[in-house]
Amino acid sequence: MQFSDRIGRRMKLHDLHVLMSVVQAGSMGKAAALLNTTQSAISRSIADLEHAIGARLLDRNPRGVEPTQYGSALLKRGVAVFDELKQSVQDIEFLSDPGAGELRVEASAALTEGIVTAVIDRMSRQYPRAVFHVVLAGAPALYNDLRERRAEVGVERTFGTVPDDVDVEVLFEDPLVVVTGRKNPWSRRHKVKLAELVNEPWTWPAGATFDAMVVEAFRASGVKPPRAAVYADAVNMRLRLAATGRFLTVVPSLMLKLPTKRVSLKVLPIEFPTMYRQIGIITLKNRTLNPLAQLFIEHTREVAKTLAKRR
Repeated sequence: MQFSDRIGRRMKLHDLHVLMSVVQAGSMGKAAALLNTTQSAISRSIADLEHAIGARLLDRNPRGVEPTQYGSALLKRGVAVFDELKQSVQDIEFLSDPGAGELRVEASAALTEGIVTAVIDRMSRQYPRAVFHVVLAGAPALYNDLRERRAEVGVERTFGTVPDDVDVEVLFEDPLVVVTGRKNPWSRRHKVKLAELVNEPWTWPAGATFDAMVVEAFRASGVKPPRAAVYADAVNMRLRLAATGRFLTVVPSLMLKLPTKRVSLKVLPIEFPTMYRQIGIITLKNRTLNPLAQLFIEHTREVAKTLAKRR
């Protein structure tokens, strides 16, 4: 029997769904409870699938079950199969009601509070029945979530080597800026050199990439980089500290422009020649995007063009 006949006549989506559930649950008993069926029915589905494939898909061990190399290969493509089916159903729903649908978007904290917020605010007015799931994530976690179909679109800065199975469309360059509260004496200066701020209390993320960029900026100015007084990944915390007027921080300029201007903060007149970040739309290659995802990308491009004109 040809393999195409084997798929069409002997492989069942139900059995593939059972296999995915068993691997996710870690045992046939737990999968049976999850699917509200019997363990014998689960075993029968797995046996039918193994017979259709012609290979053993699961290994039993004292802790439960785990996929064999054949099972892992089938699951990798199986996730894509169910994702495409889900997208097909959403396409049909969108044709009958263009204002409905769901979309999972991932981005870093700075971008969710900037361009992603602006895009969703714009789209929600036009498509009030659309549902958006926004998750904080950056590379490489974003790449994995795209592969596992936990996200459809990412908006993130691009750096380093991008995996071959990922598409990146660069939208604009976003400079990092030094920010403090309006009560800080430095906020009243018309000209400030980075070297003058070495002994000030700073706050920035401890992550290797961001920290290295700030350090490089100080070195490019000919001064020894200071240590931050507060290392904080949460951008809102850094901005709140800066708003007190006691701290300086570094943030992407975009988040101070969208969706509203932070009146308690002041951007200091300092140029960072090494501090430009490329922001792009990130998707998985060869994956069919649902209509809402395509609309999100179109609106993101339009918002990015508006930002480019402002600068």
